[in-house]
Amino acid sequence: MGAPAAGAPVRVTGPEGEWDEVLRPLSAGGTVVTYGRVTDWLPEDTGERVLRPLLGPRDWGRFQRLTHRRVREGFLASRLLLKHTAARVLASSPEAVDLAYKPGGRPYLRGCDQIDISLSHTEEVMVVGVTRRGLLGVDVERAERQMVGTGVEFQACTPHERALLDSLPEQTRNSALVRLWTLKEAYSKAIGQGLRFRFTEFGFTLDDARIRLQRPDGSPGTGPEWSFGTFALESDYVVSAALRDEGFGAAEDTAADTTLDQSLLGVLLGRL
Repeated sequence: MGAPAAGAPVRVTGPEGEWDEVLRPLSAGGTVVTYGRVTDWLPEDTGERVLRPLLGPRDWGRFQRLTHRRVREGFLASRLLLKHTAARVLASSPEAVDLAYKPGGRPYLRGCDQIDISLSHTEEVMVVGVTRRGLLGVDVERAERQMVGTGVEFQACTPHERALLDSLPEQTRNSALVRLWTLKEAYSKAIGQGLRFRFTEFGFTLDDARIRLQRPDGSPGTGPEWSFGTFALESDYVVSAALRDEGFGAAEDTAADTTLDQSLLGVLLGRL
């Protein structure tokens, strides 16, 4: 089976954004990546009456404990984008989406095993991935982040990747390294490892035709079940996605009443 790569991210400018554009790639391929800016997703009312039902008890508690303004805003906006995106996919409300976290911090939708999600944010941009095909990881990074010459090559690249980087014109090496970094972040998120997985233990090709995972020596590292994509975001950011097709297909029915465990659905709806 072959895994179709996730398409280019779709911008959503707030809860009333163009959700039809979000549902279109999901219907066609079973996967969608959305993005937004923090300022687009900050609600005017940040009181408990509004935010606690939206965030849920876990994230409301985390939000309350944050003290740095920019960190609080980024946390709040990213969770709202994630919950609204998931709610649209599930034909539900964001309040009914029960966002939980695995021991390593990976987010998931409790009681909805057929849907996988991923979240990344940096500075003012947040990216959310949702798939019903299997496993998904996304990562976003500032395109101009300086990595070459900082030691990142030795901390995050295989010997084969370092040789490839050295063969590139000097003016393109940093952008290539940023791309590799986001691919590695996306893949490690998809498999639930995050930064616990040593980035020197796996690599990627720099071929634009089809990105492939490689072993440290440059030999193939995965089969056709994995696909990867990298996208430029408004020229300022780079987004990468890693998708593993588990053979679930692209069934169009992702409404909450068919994907959620029925007993859990009753509990969730009873909260509203």
